[in-house]
Amino acid sequence: MPTLGRFRIEAEIGRGATGVVLRARDPAHGGLVAIKTLALGHEHEGVALAEARQRFLREAETARRLQHADIVKVLDAGQEQGLAWIAMEYAVGHDLQRHTREGGLLPEAQVIQIAARVADALAYAHSQGVLHRDIKPANVIVDLEAGCVKLTDFGIARIADARRTRTGLVLGTPSFMSPEQLAGGRVDGRSDLYSLGVMLYQLLCGRLPHQADSMSVLMHQIANERAPDVRTHRPQLPLALASLIAGTLEKRPDQRPAGGRELAQSLRAIGVDMAAAGPAWASPGGTEAGDLPSVTVTFSRGDPRHNPAE
Repeated sequence: MPTLGRFRIEAEIGRGATGVVLRARDPAHGGLVAIKTLALGHEHEGVALAEARQRFLREAETARRLQHADIVKVLDAGQEQGLAWIAMEYAVGHDLQRHTREGGLLPEAQVIQIAARVADALAYAHSQGVLHRDIKPANVIVDLEAGCVKLTDFGIARIADARRTRTGLVLGTPSFMSPEQLAGGRVDGRSDLYSLGVMLYQLLCGRLPHQADSMSVLMHQIANERAPDVRTHRPQLPLALASLIAGTLEKRPDQRPAGGRELAQSLRAIGVDMAAAGPAWASPGGTEAGDLPSVTVTFSRGDPRHNPAE
């Protein structure tokens, strides 16, 4: 049976732009782990490759310090067999990507609670000096029956940012990038909050706030055009929620919410108001940080997309 580090590889469970995702087992306790691999040598050689490997280990160690209930734990990292790899907690469930299209959208109250928990996780990470840089539905894993939310891929995004195509395009997910990140400028925690705002918009509306057929047009929209009000697509949403989302999508970072904690508190307050407004917004599951609304979505536990690659 092949191995990476101490981990015994069992199967490939995903493949994306940054590499392959493997299911493996830790012989120390017999538990499952997910291993993400990065083929740094595809874009670097010589001194540049050595620097990329050092940065990989540095960023992986930074991500390993994060200890939060709603953040997937990084367990180990290394380099061998021409690959750099990160071993992390095997998160049971599925990512939110399937809930970004009409016909698969989650109830509004549930979206708000999930977003609040992601905002809390970001507040913690930012307090530790760690940015995510790639907040998107595919990087949030949920087990709705168990009430679990897990934010994954801390460290992966910054490592990916260090890898550039030969045309110089930064690898990433442009639709979710803040204007300052897309422009290659200095970013802080408010950039992650912008990306969370894009994700919230997509989960509620089934579409992105900015969409274009070309990268240049998309970049222009993100940098210069105000996102349409969410109520353009979902008229029943309350004004307070529409205003909060618009605030996260402000072009200037200083006009966005100050931090993840404040954003989470605002989201939960809106959730309480929605529940109080009538049965349509009922959320009897509570509004505490560890809770999800009792309204749930059924899904197959056989779904292979644990710890997705994209």
